[in-house]
Amino acid sequence: MTTTQKQVANSERKDKKVIKCVVWDLDNTLWHGVLLEDEKVSLRENIVNVIHSLDNRGILQSIASKNDDATAIAKLEEFGLKEYFLYPQINWNSKAASLKEIAKLLNIGMDAIAFVDDQLFELEEVKFSLPEILCLNADEIGHILDMPVMNPRFVTEDSRIRRLMYISDIERQDAEKDFVGTTDEFLATLNMNFTISLAKEEDLQRAEELTLRTNQLNTTGYTYSYDELNHFRQSENHKLLIASLEDKYGSYGKIGLVLIECQPKLWTIKLLLMSCRVMSRGVGTIMLNHIMSLAQSNNVRLLAEFVPNNRNRMMYISYKFAGFKEIDKNGDLVRFENDLTRIQPVPSYVDFQVIE
Repeated sequence: MTTTQKQVANSERKDKKVIKCVVWDLDNTLWHGVLLEDEKVSLRENIVNVIHSLDNRGILQSIASKNDDATAIAKLEEFGLKEYFLYPQINWNSKAASLKEIAKLLNIGMDAIAFVDDQLFELEEVKFSLPEILCLNADEIGHILDMPVMNPRFVTEDSRIRRLMYISDIERQDAEKDFVGTTDEFLATLNMNFTISLAKEEDLQRAEELTLRTNQLNTTGYTYSYDELNHFRQSENHKLLIASLEDKYGSYGKIGLVLIECQPKLWTIKLLLMSCRVMSRGVGTIMLNHIMSLAQSNNVRLLAEFVPNNRNRMMYISYKFAGFKEIDKNGDLVRFENDLTRIQPVPSYVDFQVIE
């Protein structure tokens, strides 16, 4: 595939929007009635099935409701639904402000959010302030599960437990806030186990998902289909590596992907991406140093392609910190090279495994 063909295919795949988080209003949306006015509220018909189904597809959920926080949380607990909603914003702020806060806390783009409300005023206010958000009237709830944007191409093992992984993240973040000491000292308490392996066929659905999810820190912005990744997996001229991480709080799942084009005397990193949830754990550096070690042991030059955008600045910094230097630029495409003279050891607090 030529560079132009790749860019066209990449653009087409990015146009296939997938919602990552559905944010619900409560009164007359999730349930019938107004919590602070009515003696009793009752859940909307089939809403439990909708919530469970979205959760099983790996779509996160939250709340943006003008309500009393303690009363609303107690009602969600009574209905057995509280655990499904991450970072609920139950207050008297504007819905737009609540949605911004949810996006920030989940670290996702506004265009990955759908907002459901029964009040036309609230929907119009959000549409005006945050036009990237998909606004849905509560009347449309019966059709939500059938919407293409609510149906990811694959439902992977990681997507089925995505909410639980975010809950583990919240526990980690709370522990880090309370920790007294340096970052390295905190990381040493996590008992991290980081694994890099050659991608297998059963990894490819998750690998495609990683390239498509825009909250990933992706060095080139390229996306690859299952079939393309399967070709690279079987190609003698490529290495496709996938990384996973777990610690004492649980699994982060498969969080990194690397595609290396291998010529006899030259290797080029065509794609390096990591989940933004793990960059602060230092595993991006471990992965880069592993690739550098592989190149050194194979006696080849190591180059890396990079296409800057507004979301991958951290990957640029990771390349620079790892000793990559810019050697040329063609349009947006930057090429780096590493002379392989400074390969850092894996930190002692990380149990690092390579599975062939």
